[in-house]
Amino acid sequence: MSKKLYIKTYGCQMNVYDTVRMHDVMAPLGYTASDSYEDADMVILNTCHIREKADEKVYSDLGRIRKEKDKKKAGGDKMLVAVGGCVGQAEGAEIIKRAPYVDMVFGPQSYHQLPEMVTKAIRDNGGVVELDFAPVDKFDRLPEVSNSQGVSAFLSVQEGCDKFCSFCVVPYTRGAEYSRPFNDVLVEARKLVDGGAKEITLLGQNVNAYHGSVSLAGLIDALAQINGLERIRYMTSHPRDMSDDLIAIHGSEKKLMPFLHLPVQSGSDEILKKMNRKHKAELYFDIVERLRKVRPDIAMSSDFIVGFPGETDENFEDTMNLIRKIGYASVYSFKYSQRPGTPAAVDENQVPELVKQERLARLQALVHEQQTAFNQSFVGKTIKVLFDRDGKFDGQLLGKGEHMQSVYVNGGGAVRGTIADVKVTGGFLNSVTGEVVR
Repeated sequence: MSKKLYIKTYGCQMNVYDTVRMHDVMAPLGYTASDSYEDADMVILNTCHIREKADEKVYSDLGRIRKEKDKKKAGGDKMLVAVGGCVGQAEGAEIIKRAPYVDMVFGPQSYHQLPEMVTKAIRDNGGVVELDFAPVDKFDRLPEVSNSQGVSAFLSVQEGCDKFCSFCVVPYTRGAEYSRPFNDVLVEARKLVDGGAKEITLLGQNVNAYHGSVSLAGLIDALAQINGLERIRYMTSHPRDMSDDLIAIHGSEKKLMPFLHLPVQSGSDEILKKMNRKHKAELYFDIVERLRKVRPDIAMSSDFIVGFPGETDENFEDTMNLIRKIGYASVYSFKYSQRPGTPAAVDENQVPELVKQERLARLQALVHEQQTAFNQSFVGKTIKVLFDRDGKFDGQLLGKGEHMQSVYVNGGGAVRGTIADVKVTGGFLNSVTGEVVR
């Protein structure tokens, strides 16, 4: 008999991919996707540990789910509750200790064992904790892709991180760097295209560190030969892994979209050293200059952390100057928050909260100005847009331009699932509007 599975996905695109694969893993057990936890037989919270107070948000959601689980139990039904992802890896058995109604806890390298975990949880009445670091085993044991992701798909090619930035928990929750074999990636990419994907985004904690018998540039070159695949993207990258061949392919491969998310975190060499980034701002400037030389229209995106321990006004101004010099199409910016277990969390030179708030406001004002100007620069131009979903209002479609902007059009239902020409009529902070060119 069919059972319902609800998965709530937090955080990064890697988790989005993992959620799709969890559905593939659970399908042979008779589980089909549910849109809400209220009617689900099993609930998985696929968590992220990067953002501030991530674990508190998970426990808040668990509290709501517990009420539904108790209601089902009173009616003679059963609901399995699981916490997966990076909070699961970081917190482990502490989750079950704090929330004993949780049946299973597992990390991002363990979800291929979900069928065994479910069996054990039912047999032992919960209490299952699985935190193995075995990405090779995980990918070897995952079933073939069966759930279509639609016209825009994610494909995980690299996991883990060996960089050990002093603010980051990823090496502790995702493990060491691991690259999937080249042929395995090609097989999955072809299946995604056969399932309707026109765009594939290659994912990894440090995706440009990919070395599955070829470099990331070699993988992109091979993927570009797949008939029906029209767009290729990749994220997230580290400046230290921007190799010469990867920079070059941005100028030679037209299927590789003119957009790059390349986190720098700070414009201050002093703070970059404290962050253990192992690069200087000069390297970042050089990479962007070389990218713009081979692909003049490339749009840049980045991550910034403000108020890192020890950050002075001068250090922060270095970051503002980097932003002014680069000019961004989009930016993700955050106040530094202490992540337990990381070196920066115990640094005695924590920046006061009010100072962090003020700096973040100044930084966001600058990047918002740049983002708006970037989107407004397309007004009057015709761009190619991949439409993959409904917009916010009835009759509205939402798609992505080549430079990663969100593009809204009214009407035009016939172009859903296709790449269409759109004449841009308006540019805003996070999106543009336009009309489909008939």
